[in-house]
Amino acid sequence: MPQLAKHPFTLLSNARFQQAEPYGAHRSTLLSASALAQAQTVISTWPGYAVTRLCALPHLASEAGVASIHYKDEAARFDLGSFKGLGGAYAVARLLCRELGQRLGRPVSHVELQSDAALRQSCGDITVTCATDGNHGRSVAWGAQMLGCRCVIYIHASVSEGRKAAIARYGAQVLRTSGNYDDSVQQADRDAKAHGWFVISDTSYPGYMDIPRDVMQGYQLMVHEAVSALPQWPTHVFVQAGVGGFAAAVCAYFWERSAEQRPVFVVVEPERADCLLQSARAGEVVAVKGDLDTLMAGLACGEVSLLAWDILATGANAFCTIPDAAAVDAMRLLAGPQGGDPVIVAGESAVAGLAAALLSAQDSTARASLGLGVESRVLLFGSEGDTDPALYQQLVGRSAAQVLQDGAAA
Repeated sequence: MPQLAKHPFTLLSNARFQQAEPYGAHRSTLLSASALAQAQTVISTWPGYAVTRLCALPHLASEAGVASIHYKDEAARFDLGSFKGLGGAYAVARLLCRELGQRLGRPVSHVELQSDAALRQSCGDITVTCATDGNHGRSVAWGAQMLGCRCVIYIHASVSEGRKAAIARYGAQVLRTSGNYDDSVQQADRDAKAHGWFVISDTSYPGYMDIPRDVMQGYQLMVHEAVSALPQWPTHVFVQAGVGGFAAAVCAYFWERSAEQRPVFVVVEPERADCLLQSARAGEVVAVKGDLDTLMAGLACGEVSLLAWDILATGANAFCTIPDAAAVDAMRLLAGPQGGDPVIVAGESAVAGLAAALLSAQDSTARASLGLGVESRVLLFGSEGDTDPALYQQLVGRSAAQVLQDGAAA
């Protein structure tokens, strides 16, 4: 069986899930193949764009008793260290095109935005802002720097200094607030209204839907890349979630393309920040209060994105929570693989899906509930690399550079 301790975990089957429910016209207004094509056209022109690697893990799959495990490794995305580069920066670009178009009274294209000196100068009068645990803010800051607008990023009390410095590196003003992630979201919203800034958030709420939709649409490019590289359609997908936008983007991609043949879809959260599982249990959106204390900083969210819930409420087969210790074990497992599997540097928020898949694979009840068997093909999304290098070294016992060096020498 997989080299992962048998940590306690929770698996909740979604009572509202219906396999044959059509994706439908409403969800197509949220995320769609046509909108994905537009995002791909824009993002693929950015400096440094490259398809990230899809790693096959045959030895791990054999130990887990499944046919295959594939891991989409987002550690090299735009040198930002995470998949978030696809979302926040794309939403910044869309916002700038809309805002400049309104000012000029004509459409402004992404090509013009990048090539027209006068338009870029006008971007300098626009300020974008958001709250972040680290990766989303880094993406927004990078997009703002690339496109010439100003940027203010809010981080909450427990975000590390390393993550703060990584955001500031892209020219953003970084402000630390008291409280948790949801408190920083509210502070960013208040200040944006006071100063006339534009919030680029990955979470949606009443009256604020368009920009989170753009963020989620950008995420889907990662899913498209993965599916295009797979030898076969997956049977199971385990995806980690914070507010749910990332998970919903993945779920919607498969649902839109085949309602009846979509993979078994499992949403994974830290046990101390389980707003999606609690919402599924209640049958309505539920907020989780408190400090949301988890090592998986990118998943430490207590309030569900309403757009994400539109998709996950009936689109997910199950919701799962895992302890921090399981994530640390999974990080170490990828850093020191067995049987010829590739070495992977994965941050603490990247491995929740992997940890849940392995915990489910070694639990007979979970295996039966999810239909995991010897013919199952599991797809995972490694959403970040060592985005906090100091924490990565502390948890794994080696730096990312040492992990990769040791792997090359093995």
